Amino acid sequence: MTNQTKKSDESRSRSLHSLGVLCGLAAGAWLGAAEAPTKLVTAGFSPFLISLMMVAGVFVARWTLPMALKGTGYILKDFQEKPHLLVWAILAGMLWSVANTLTVFAIRDVGLSIAFPLWNTNSLVGLFWGWLMFNELRGATIGQKSKVLGGAGSIIIGAYILAYATSQHSGVPPQKAAAGILAALGAGLLWGTMYIPYRKAYISGMNPLSFVTMFTVGELLTVGTLAAIFHGGLGPLAADIQKAQTAIFWLFLGGFFWVIGDLFQQYAAKYIGIGRGVPLSNTNQIWGLAWGVFVFGELSGQGPTTIALVVSGSLVMVAGAIAISKAEASEEEKDSWRIAMQRECDLYQLDPAQLEAALQGEDSIQVEQSGRPLWEYVVGLVAIAIFVGLAWIARGQDIAINYLWMTGLLVGTLAFLGAGGWLLWKRTRFS
Repeated sequence: MTNQTKKSDESRSRSLHSLGVLCGLAAGAWLGAAEAPTKLVTAGFSPFLISLMMVAGVFVARWTLPMALKGTGYILKDFQEKPHLLVWAILAGMLWSVANTLTVFAIRDVGLSIAFPLWNTNSLVGLFWGWLMFNELRGATIGQKSKVLGGAGSIIIGAYILAYATSQHSGVPPQKAAAGILAALGAGLLWGTMYIPYRKAYISGMNPLSFVTMFTVGELLTVGTLAAIFHGGLGPLAADIQKAQTAIFWLFLGGFFWVIGDLFQQYAAKYIGIGRGVPLSNTNQIWGLAWGVFVFGELSGQGPTTIALVVSGSLVMVAGAIAISKAEASEEEKDSWRIAMQRECDLYQLDPAQLEAALQGEDSIQVEQSGRPLWEYVVGLVAIAIFVGLAWIARGQDIAINYLWMTGLLVGTLAFLGAGGWLLWKRTRFS
């Protein structure tokens, strides 16, 4: 290998790492904003109803955004080449749905600013699965391992501080606080496990836009079943939906925000791995803390000890995530990744060269079509009509909101969308 070729490879590697880091940060902003509508649980809405309506919004967005960016012909061909991933995508959606429902219970019991950092222990779970199943960190230097493992330890310590602050100083009854903590940690466990199908898809060369389209099928089926069971059947569930019609738009909007955040998270997992991408996207806890404290005033009236514990616990967890994200994979570790990729090739008769190209941001799927089919425009218009119709009947809810802070957070969130979307298009054409 010539020096010029080596420098070109190193430059491309740094470019992909930077792309993955920016996608992780953008994911944090959008995933943080997506949880804000779940505050409706404090207005008396059922956690299962909230989760179902959010997933309905997710379903609409996950069918329309990938279609708009790549087209349905592209997505169908991607799955035709890798049909085994259909089951994995649906399984990932099922895990997401249960985890999302648990987060609503956690927010109800201990609040958004507390629950967010607790369920972000999913980074530890993702780190474990990345090491065990996909050879992440194998072949890494001592310095890289220290950053990742030290960051993981910081996340554990930060979670403990937050749990202590919740149970001892928040005024929440101990039994209720314990239930909220367990719900948040349970969500973290499921979300961390959900990244197994993510990484399996991307070392098989699948485009994230294709994966999330089938992902949403498992989401909707699972959360719809949970909502019907815990509401006593479809009749009572339909009645509750009718009662909540003026609030459904906000939940659909939360689902739409989640899809954008999850897409960025998927690209982060593809280009820098789940052991690094997930902790980086867990900067959503800072956004969640900001939404909870500044927009919804969750810590108003609390003493300085509680505030100090919550802020310090969050900062410790964020410091851990930053340390993990800075551990850029070495060539030796990437060789270990290729072993996991070769395993997928042997198992499912995939082309190693095509997979390697996909992991470098190149698109090997070619779809011949003169233009978009008419029905894609119809689906897009229907999706827009759903959101417009829900917005028309939407009403403000009985929740105190600081609109100045909300505007500032939304501006920052949109800035990440612009930067992340532009770099993804420039570097990979959303591949």
